[in-house]
Amino acid sequence: MFISLQQTVQATQEILEVAPIEKSMSIAQLLKDSGLSGQIIIYIIIGLLAVGLFIYFERLSAINAASKVDKNFMNQIRDYVSNGKLDTAKMLCAQNNTPAARLVEKGISRIGKPLEDINKAIENAGSLEIYKLEKNVSVLATIAGAAPMLGFLGTVVGMIIAFHNMASSGGQAEMGVLAGGIYTAMTTTVAGLVVGIIAYVAYNHLVVKTNKVVHIMEANSVEFLDLLNEPI
Repeated sequence: MFISLQQTVQATQEILEVAPIEKSMSIAQLLKDSGLSGQIIIYIIIGLLAVGLFIYFERLSAINAASKVDKNFMNQIRDYVSNGKLDTAKMLCAQNNTPAARLVEKGISRIGKPLEDINKAIENAGSLEIYKLEKNVSVLATIAGAAPMLGFLGTVVGMIIAFHNMASSGGQAEMGVLAGGIYTAMTTTVAGLVVGIIAYVAYNHLVVKTNKVVHIMEANSVEFLDLLNEPI
């Protein structure tokens, strides 16, 4: 009986010794264990994230400011132009200081010339305003594409290093070491995909906001040209 109890205790101890210990790893530990190449790529991806967030919030602020147009703006312009108060109309445009107001101001400055010339001047000014609104937005699209590719590059480099270590050890490398290297290398892919998704969503959001401002510009320009076409 006593011998059987001892054997049971000994078997239990052996099971406890063999039982795998679950390991948890923080992001900092993953960065530390990812090797020099992995760390460089992840830091580059983090840098891309910082640049992308800066561009997003800077452009979002500029676009939101550009979309704020007084509802009575065109009514006031109509009254001033109809009464021949062109200088007052220009002053009102300068006070609004929005892309739509600058287009109307450009049209007012061309009053007296053929409508085709006025329309062309407004179109040229509109192209410049759109260029200003879209400044650096294309960088977000570049980050959305480049970040995942950098992540895949880091994974491939990590896999190469892991298999190189296996080849150098004559095929006797422990699976734990290989597995650690592989899942650590995969962290670059995760980082790249996360940053790419954030940049992609931010880019599309800015495109939608920019299109809204362009619509406002076009609506005000058409209304202004209709005003000039009205019979006196």
